[in-house]
Amino acid sequence: GPRGVGKTTTARILAKTLNCENVTNNNPCNKCMNCKNITMGSCLNVQELDGASNRGIDEIRELREAVKYPPSNGKYRIFIIDEVHMLTKEAFNALLKTLEEPPSHIIFIMATTDDHKVPITIRSRTQKFDFKLISKDKISNFLIKILNNEKINYDDGIDKIAQKANGSLRDALSLLDQVIVYSNDNLDETTILNVLGIIEENSFLNILNFIHDGNNKDLTIQINQLLNDGYSIFNFISGFNDFIRNCML
Repeated sequence: GPRGVGKTTTARILAKTLNCENVTNNNPCNKCMNCKNITMGSCLNVQELDGASNRGIDEIRELREAVKYPPSNGKYRIFIIDEVHMLTKEAFNALLKTLEEPPSHIIFIMATTDDHKVPITIRSRTQKFDFKLISKDKISNFLIKILNNEKINYDDGIDKIAQKANGSLRDALSLLDQVIVYSNDNLDETTILNVLGIIEENSFLNILNFIHDGNNKDLTIQINQLLNDGYSIFNFISGFNDFIRNCML
């Protein structure tokens, strides 16, 4: 799935559930020792590997050696490999045999933003779950929940942060942090638009009217003004597309 939608977080929750001592309705209790250790990142039975920085054959050979040993506590030893598509061809080949006949106490969870870069020999031996972009409404509601907990004032401009995040909750949280730093604990739409470089809808409306009227001179002046104000062409095109879509709806 795309970035920032909860792949690694879900992997950790799954690891928790598999080793939890008091599972309730397929959810971890978050109270037993296994759950607490996984939350703190100190559980020996759950190892996280970054495929980008552990991409060579030597690291995979070490992993193959580690697979032989049973879990010290709990039912499973779980290996979470993040950005698995970054592994080298040789590393994938070294991992293949382990994936073909893994010991019953071993589970591999792999996360990637580019599953097409993972060899078909690996993909055919796994269960694949597609993560989708998070809806704007869900992101907005989550940001509002955070702001209420932190007792920070806000207005409808929060929707602009959710829109700018393009379905990534992690991006939305990063953008929210940026805006809070500049806002003095009072998030208003003007501040959000300025900090995030979002163009006001009135500008898009003017551009649409100029196009409709065939007013090339004012259209060029308006677009030049936006670019001179520091807005990127990418943001302009993306925002204009969203504006026209909303008009059509």
